[in-house]
Amino acid sequence: MQTDPVVAPYGEWDSPVTAADVAGARIRVAYPHIHGDELWWQEIPPRNGGRTTVMHRAADGTITSALPPGYEARTRVQEYGGKSYLPVPGTGLVFANFEDQRLYLVADGGCVPLTPPDSGRYADYVLSPDGTEVWCVREMPGQPPVRAIVAVALDGSESVRELVDTGDFLAHPTPSPDGTALAWVSWNRPDMPWDSAQLRVARLGEAGDKVVLGGPAESVMAPLWRDDDSLYAISDRSGWWNPHIVGLTGQVRDICPREEEFSDPLWRLGGRPFGELPDGRLVVLHGLGELRLGVLDPDSGKITDVPTPYTSFASALTVDGHTVACVGYSPDLPAAVITVDLINGHCDVVRPEEALVHTRYLPSAKAVEFTGDDGKPVHGFLYPPSNPDFRGPDGEKPPYVLWVHGGPTGHSTSAFDINKAYFTSRGIGVLDLNYGGSSGYGRAYRDRLLGKWGIVDVADAVTAARALVAQGLADEARLGIRGGSAGGWTVLVAATRSTVFAAGVSYYGVSDLKLFAEQTHDFEAGYLDFLVGPLPESAELYRERSPLGHVSAQTCPLLLLQGLIDPVVPPSQALVLIGELAAHDVDHTYIAFAEESHGFRKPVNVKASLEAELAFYGRVFGDASR
Repeated sequence: MQTDPVVAPYGEWDSPVTAADVAGARIRVAYPHIHGDELWWQEIPPRNGGRTTVMHRAADGTITSALPPGYEARTRVQEYGGKSYLPVPGTGLVFANFEDQRLYLVADGGCVPLTPPDSGRYADYVLSPDGTEVWCVREMPGQPPVRAIVAVALDGSESVRELVDTGDFLAHPTPSPDGTALAWVSWNRPDMPWDSAQLRVARLGEAGDKVVLGGPAESVMAPLWRDDDSLYAISDRSGWWNPHIVGLTGQVRDICPREEEFSDPLWRLGGRPFGELPDGRLVVLHGLGELRLGVLDPDSGKITDVPTPYTSFASALTVDGHTVACVGYSPDLPAAVITVDLINGHCDVVRPEEALVHTRYLPSAKAVEFTGDDGKPVHGFLYPPSNPDFRGPDGEKPPYVLWVHGGPTGHSTSAFDINKAYFTSRGIGVLDLNYGGSSGYGRAYRDRLLGKWGIVDVADAVTAARALVAQGLADEARLGIRGGSAGGWTVLVAATRSTVFAAGVSYYGVSDLKLFAEQTHDFEAGYLDFLVGPLPESAELYRERSPLGHVSAQTCPLLLLQGLIDPVVPPSQALVLIGELAAHDVDHTYIAFAEESHGFRKPVNVKASLEAELAFYGRVFGDASR
């Protein structure tokens, strides 16, 4: 028998969605790889302490872990890692072991090391043309680290030979069909790969290489040989990441000129955003804000979208024959490893990330757009409070928390997220913000943040928050903002430079730009040159932009959550801020998690952080409503 919803203040609704549900039920899946009737993917099981394994589905449908006990498949190249394994048909499985970063071969029930101890880190694997080696990116420690594309023998001899070393950073090693040439992507400090990168080709056994695509202010990625004399690649020379045909003698043609993106930024190595079918068509991902699955005819430029239950996809897929393997997302379905037969249209859901529970308590997702004071758009996804058992009192507006993604060159999507339901089912609305600088909306939108990190992102957050109030959706006195990493930076700047927000939650956020520039890892060492300005000439600008030094009595209450072994945003970022918050008598809480890096992985810590966040909102928003 259905009963009327109970009337209760927003933020105080009872909900069956617990922090344990969020932390413990989730299976994190990524990087599927298909070969014939077999399928592999990376997975973090819910009760595995945040450790990554490789799962294997055999031809008979049996699913097992492909790794021996005691091993974890996780590469630390560029600290963000990426795809950590490569199946080698007829031989076994190659993977990077997290503890020692050596490559190993799992074959015949054993685990054989392929690289010597202390020989660096390895990522972005591809099988050599003759099948005897794995070609990949190697990162050797140093100040700065040195990278090269190397060949690792599969015979257990621990032989590693260098192929090319052109570029401070390298990605996408791609042998030609005839085995005589190698293509790869490179970029140099201080560039980031989404700002400037080059597609290079070298003839194996010959000296030198040539740039066939890319350069200053052009981002390229994901080469795929079309034939012995040309390649497909993604370039944003038009202002959008579109697929191109690139001839070795200099011809370049945009085969699908659209104001859409065909890839996400190259934060992690090993994923490919498109693949080739036997008939020459391409399986692609494309869209605005989110990526859809489609088939592209490179001759006509026509895309036919592939119907599946999923509305967006992770920017990494593999193709074998007419079957594509990818990770699909949807607002009302957990992310899943899926395969799609492009002939009969069958979509096989192989591994959902989590059981679909508490479906009655999931919020709806709505793409929204606001207009800033400068007349430019601000994108996001809106998740109103939702609980079938409760409603708010007449005339009361709910609290809202703006979620700010990391990166900052990243973006949020409308993907199913039980994390959001944890808050919305208790009467706290969520606005997932894609501020200017976010990917997914073209280069011009991405470039809005250049030189203006801490200005544009905060202004867009303020614009969105005020729009929620103006539209009658949110309580002006109970607006919060939360984010991780670069999102945590935006939280801290907003807390110290505006009075719009009543509460801020920073997960491993940056508080001191100069300290961050001095301590962060090599991949992002030049990032701030573009987001703020080069040092030392911009030192005063770094000081002026930083939250540190700008705490005042008007700074809103803050919750700081930090991993103690974070190499990207070290704990010092939180510690230097705590003293200043205390000196100004600002309400704050600091919680540190041992054995957590950049992004919390252990379920016990995810649970603890969510419970602390909810309690923080309850206390602060409760005070604001009085």
